Amino acid sequence: MVQLGLVVAQYDKHGAVIDEMERGAREAADDNDAEVVASLAVPGAYDTPLAADRLARRSDIDAVAVLGAIISGDTDHDQVIGTAAAQGLTDVSLDRDTPVTLGIIGPGMSQDEAEARTDKGASAVQSAIDLATELEQ
Repeated sequence: MVQLGLVVAQYDKHGAVIDEMERGAREAADDNDAEVVASLAVPGAYDTPLAADRLARRSDIDAVAVLGAIISGDTDHDQVIGTAAAQGLTDVSLDRDTPVTLGIIGPGMSQDEAEARTDKGASAVQSAIDLATELEQ
């Protein structure tokens, strides 16, 4: 059984996108006989690399799935946050030799686009399971 860490960025400007992503992620784990052994909630996508690193250090975690939503605003701030989060998570995965999957939707999307992409929570968990299984062989 694959044991997962789950990082959930709580920032969601307009609603329940994150809640729906987390629900889908947990269902995907259950459907694939994987277990979420630890979950960390962080304020926003920018904060996810540190939390992912803490989970990736644990000996009881095979992979980490990271969820978040970056909605476009009036400036390019969403692009800065998305780039920093993606690079930070890549660094964690390589430094810890642990799969860390990017289930952060955006940047550059509207609220409607975010609501249409909540399935990416489940996709991030599925990818984490697949990677952990493949790398274990």
